[in-house]
Amino acid sequence: MAESEESMKQIKNAEYEEFQKYLHDKNNGRILTPDGLRFICQANDYNPEKIGRHMLEVMARQQSQQ
Repeated sequence: MAESEESMKQIKNAEYEEFQKYLHDKNNGRILTPDGLRFICQANDYNPEKIGRHMLEVMARQQSQQ
């Protein structure tokens, strides 16, 4: 076995499944990026109440789809 193969870290199935879930969420727009947060804040005029209401509405929509 090559030296680089011996030093490669093996991951557990649970870690792999968690990473696959992360990739699925990322590819389906379920991960909030700093740019996405900035856009949401700007779209809601940097008003904390509007931002909070928007986030709660999005969360409710996401939960109803699951």
